[in-house]
Amino acid sequence: MKEIITFYPVESNKLVLPIQYNHMVQAMIYNLLKKELATFLHEEGFKNEKRVFKMFSFSRITGDYFLNKRKGEIIFKGPVKLTISSPYSKFSNSIGNNLLSRQAVRLGNNYLEVKQVTVEKEIVDKEEINIRTLSPISTYSTLFRKDGKKFTYYYNPNEEDFSQTINNNLKNKYKAFYSEELPKGDIEIKPIGKTRMSIVKYKGFIIKGYTGKFNVTGPIPLLQLAIDTGLGSKNSQGFGCIEMI
Repeated sequence: MKEIITFYPVESNKLVLPIQYNHMVQAMIYNLLKKELATFLHEEGFKNEKRVFKMFSFSRITGDYFLNKRKGEIIFKGPVKLTISSPYSKFSNSIGNNLLSRQAVRLGNNYLEVKQVTVEKEIVDKEEINIRTLSPISTYSTLFRKDGKKFTYYYNPNEEDFSQTINNNLKNKYKAFYSEELPKGDIEIKPIGKTRMSIVKYKGFIIKGYTGKFNVTGPIPLLQLAIDTGLGSKNSQGFGCIEMI
């Protein structure tokens, strides 16, 4: 389920954020949740063996903006929109109820008035869909250098492992969230046209992801989970939020 929220800056008609603002949006989302739910997701989450998933993703902020590269700021003028997506009904209900009950929410040093909340449920009814990214898709492996030191390798959409690691990640999410047998078949994802690499700094770490349009095939339950919770890794940090075209 997706919640598309329209915010309006309370002061001076401007929303001023650092260019790397993902951690601020994540903090705002946790602050919108009931305390016990926020604690569960932050400290426990949904587990499959050693892997832990928060089961939500969010888009980039959209609206009219300009960049002040000298100050490292992005300045939005007027209303802005944010999409939050999750298959977890308790999460979505908590976000929605808190948004509607509050006069304003805090994002960084800004206060935003909630103008509108639109709820959308995208239904997957076939084994092939086309999607567009609302935030970059990031998928990676931890590898070893010759000297034995670890490093993170981010796959690009033209590499076979891009699709394979996304497939494995989505199956792990499915087992963690539903605790039931996996549907038969694999997810395969291919870019439609050109994609664009995004480099995001998140709490001092560099994360690479790709935006664009993609063709995705596979079992309907896995495709539905992808639409609801996001594709790839680091969804709760602002990556992999998608919508059907």
